[in-house]
Amino acid sequence: MKSSLKIVLLGVVMCVMLLTTKQVTAQCAQCAATVETNAKSGDNITKGLNKGILFLLAAPYMAVAIGGYVWYRNYRKKDVSINIANDKLHLN
Repeated sequence: MKSSLKIVLLGVVMCVMLLTTKQVTAQCAQCAATVETNAKSGDNITKGLNKGILFLLAAPYMAVAIGGYVWYRNYRKKDVSINIANDKLHLN
């Protein structure tokens, strides 16, 4: 029951993500120079560019953090007992 619910939820999330896409355009060096010029003249185009840069910067960190959390949650051991022999350890 739980696995089928997870699959359905994942499918719904994927469909919502695909249906709510927005067309974007890439930025070349000439476009960056234009944005800088517009910023000096008081235009608001730079706010959107700065938000996009921050989003692209944060995305890899979020992916690593989520992966680390999933790894920690799945692979941590509970009630582990370590049996160490009382004999002396001879390294030679």
